[in-house]
Amino acid sequence: MTKLHLRANTFTLLQTVTSVGLSALAWVVTGVRPIWNGSQPSERQRIYFANHASHGDFILLSACLSEKVRARTHAVAAAEYWGKSRLRRFIAEDMLSSVLIHRHWTDETQHPISIMLSVLDQGHSLILFPEGTRNTSEEDLLPFRSGLYNLSMARPDVELIPCWIENMSRVLPKGQFLPVPLLCRVVFGPPVAIEPGEERRAFLERARQTLLSLDPRPDRDD
Repeated sequence: MTKLHLRANTFTLLQTVTSVGLSALAWVVTGVRPIWNGSQPSERQRIYFANHASHGDFILLSACLSEKVRARTHAVAAAEYWGKSRLRRFIAEDMLSSVLIHRHWTDETQHPISIMLSVLDQGHSLILFPEGTRNTSEEDLLPFRSGLYNLSMARPDVELIPCWIENMSRVLPKGQFLPVPLLCRVVFGPPVAIEPGEERRAFLERARQTLLSLDPRPDRDD
């Protein structure tokens, strides 16, 4: 039994209350509007992969999922940030049920892919940010790291759903803790799968372009 499974059993009430409360807050502050464009809500196991510009991204995405699906869907977060203190770890793991991974791991037990696969093997879903860090640049989307490809190769039956999160970086800018009321949308695109013989870099760029194509801003440069 993994640490995640133990925590899920021990803190069910806390996580449920936190999940419901944050989802309600997201709806009140942002009026978040889910747009299903090529996929539909489902209880099947998935990896939702999204753009990343704010700590609130996964809260907004989670708020668009049903309560049942949300309870079995975990955001992947950096242990270097969320594991810095007991308080941050408590918030990330015990309250938000996040999966913490080390981007600069030194021990085999900290291997990010192994940790994420162990979550998938419990039948849970993941929210993944393949850029690897928050995007504070002028680029709409940073190049993808290899995790999405490696997970898909290891678990090809798990559906990959691209999700474009709009405006969250303006609702909760970097370094700020109080959200700014602003309408947001989350666009869920069609499933992405590795094609036979497709090379890693080609797949990651195709997945990146699929995610970019979901950006609802009319003035986005292609």
